[in-house]
Amino acid sequence: MKKELEKFFSKKLPKIVFFALIAIICALPVASQSAGNENFPNGSPQGTTEMSERITGVDFPNIQFSASAPQDGHQVAFSVQLLLLLSLLTLAPSILILTTCFLRFSIALDFIKRALSLQQVPPTAVLNGIALFMTLFCMWPTFNQVYKTAFKPLSNNEISIEQAYENAEGPIRLFMYNQMVDDTSYITTFMSMVSDTKPRTLADVPTYVLIPAYILHELTTAFKIGVMLYIPFLIIDMVVASILMSMGMMMLPPVQISMPFKLMLFVLVDGWGLLTTQLFRGVGL
Repeated sequence: MKKELEKFFSKKLPKIVFFALIAIICALPVASQSAGNENFPNGSPQGTTEMSERITGVDFPNIQFSASAPQDGHQVAFSVQLLLLLSLLTLAPSILILTTCFLRFSIALDFIKRALSLQQVPPTAVLNGIALFMTLFCMWPTFNQVYKTAFKPLSNNEISIEQAYENAEGPIRLFMYNQMVDDTSYITTFMSMVSDTKPRTLADVPTYVLIPAYILHELTTAFKIGVMLYIPFLIIDMVVASILMSMGMMMLPPVQISMPFKLMLFVLVDGWGLLTTQLFRGVGL
């Protein structure tokens, strides 16, 4: 053991001493500059932790929240009305989609995309945008009447919130009823669930009955439009598939061959123009 230690120190000690001397030589200038309060490295600015007098802090306002008990029944009623209004604004997109012709337009446009065997073109966002602006075009007279009879008088403090709701409900109810005037079976079905009396006029149908009946009617109409759109393109798919089978090309997908022919047919007959025209006529324009 002693011989091994002597052998180790004889080989490693000169190297250890050499590196220790180099470290001491390099540390002496740093220690001398630090002792003399000189900047290190040379030429660097003197650092300080004090903030300049020209710099001012940011003043944050004091925010306080307070809650007080209502003093009378009017304040309670106003709080409830405000809560109901916020809830209505949250449900407003769904209400606008389901009580307008947007549902029919969006489903019909999605059907034509699937009938043409298109996967990504046009994107779904584009189809929804087209359906939205078509809905605004069709519903503009109704929205204009709601604005004149409900929103504008309410903003001028001429009517109350309850009266504004009734004035806004009337044109929308009339629009939904006009779409179902030829087929009132859904209204009869829902009315039989809540009452035994058969409605004679539109005023006898509550809004909570009219809206679900209108939604089911729009879904049925949209699917009928989709079937009519699918038939001509389905015939093209069947013809192409029969030709490929007769030629022995069973491994070739028929959709890949029929899609250009369907696109050419759709463009030649001005498919977008015919589709939008029939959709507008379907809502009474």
